[in-house]
Amino acid sequence: MASIETNNATELLRAEQRVEAQSAVFRKELGLRDLVLTQIVFVVGSAWVGTAAKLGAQQLVFWLLAMLLFYLPLAAVVIYLNRLMPLEGGLYQWAKFGFNEFAGFMVAWNLWLLGISVMSFIGLVVTTNLSYALDAPWMAESKWLITLVSCLLVCVLVAASLRGLALGKWVHNAGGVMLLATFATLIALPFISHARGTRAEYHPFAFALPALTLVSLKFSLNIFSKLAVGALSGFEYVAILAGECRAPVRNIGRSVLIATPIIALMFILGTSAVLAFVRPADVDLVGPIPQVLSLGFRSFGFVTRIVSITILLLVGRQVALLSIYLTANARLPMVAGWDHLMPAWFTRLHARYKTPVNSIIFIGAVTLAFGLTGIIGVQRQEAFQVLDNAAGVFYALAYVALFALPLFGLRGVSRGAPFWLKLASVAGLLVTLLYTGFTIFPIIDVVSPLAFAAKIICVTVGANLLGATLYLLARRKQRKQFAAAEQLDAA
Repeated sequence: MASIETNNATELLRAEQRVEAQSAVFRKELGLRDLVLTQIVFVVGSAWVGTAAKLGAQQLVFWLLAMLLFYLPLAAVVIYLNRLMPLEGGLYQWAKFGFNEFAGFMVAWNLWLLGISVMSFIGLVVTTNLSYALDAPWMAESKWLITLVSCLLVCVLVAASLRGLALGKWVHNAGGVMLLATFATLIALPFISHARGTRAEYHPFAFALPALTLVSLKFSLNIFSKLAVGALSGFEYVAILAGECRAPVRNIGRSVLIATPIIALMFILGTSAVLAFVRPADVDLVGPIPQVLSLGFRSFGFVTRIVSITILLLVGRQVALLSIYLTANARLPMVAGWDHLMPAWFTRLHARYKTPVNSIIFIGAVTLAFGLTGIIGVQRQEAFQVLDNAAGVFYALAYVALFALPLFGLRGVSRGAPFWLKLASVAGLLVTLLYTGFTIFPIIDVVSPLAFAAKIICVTVGANLLGATLYLLARRKQRKQFAAAEQLDAA
């Protein structure tokens, strides 16, 4: 038994060394500051304060529960796994070495689909925010304008991604600063209104227990699961770029520790600010922050220009988010190509910038196709919910593997995760499964709830069947190549 474990450890070490050797060509552009700002940009989605506001005064209870049962477990598991395997490809490599190659491929496939899904509705979100900034409501419902904005954003960011993280990290850093400035304005607005006498009182940490009726509890659990897996996810994403970080073992973990309390306060205080100006039933799920800023600054006269400026800062964050997704997503087909699970075409690097040029262009094209298809035949908020929920299922499937690793995997990687980490993994896994079950239920009125659920189920099941088929075809091709090589050697 000991000799088998030694052989497994030796094979694993050689495999990790091959990954590190393939990553050596990349420039180590990302330092601790870059990683912290990237974590903030990636995790803090501006729409989630609107989703949480649907809970009303109960929002603080559910934010705290989501942080205790998912957010902190996620941070702990990511830090642990990154220390074990600080490799380009992140969760793909963790699942591959911790379970097996098929698990790694399917995790990467779902992360890739997540990125495509999120990027595909970025045009919708940006256009909605611009409509608030320019006081032009028609823009948010114009599918032609959404199409134009989507095409422009994707084309510009594909060109920037080809340039690499030497440029991309400044886009991400600028987005982080813009997001912090936006939330600072949002959080300060109720205090300013109270000081000016336009608001009688404001309690940012108001605490109310949820009602225990069946209907209310079902709705609250639905929102809770979205706050956890939807809003508080993302710490593992920058680990995909581990091969392009300086001191990844130390800096990725430190970036998680630094960003965690900042993100928690941004979400809790941001949601309280939304509820100070908008009733839960009236919250705009696509653009809650522009909605609140427009209402809050309405009585300020010339200061209303601050609204437009702040909303444009939020647009800058959304552009940075798209850049992060595009950058990380392009690495997933590349690392799968290293293992001969994707065509070698995806591994081709730019001669000067050492970026996966073919993968970046391919992802840009797929993102546009997916996004323009998603807005056909539905209203703006329903389109957002369909794409967002589908993306959530893809992410949840990857998280099932993430939290299962300390519980059932890693036999060839370590002697076993500590007991406290296993408890945290159980909590994260249960919340992830709860979220997956609730994704088929919309939190807004839709044309057909049954059609809404059917779209999500068909997209997610069909996409994963396609991923499994691609893996089996890649393995069959490999077996034929090995057989042909053996016949050639025998001759």
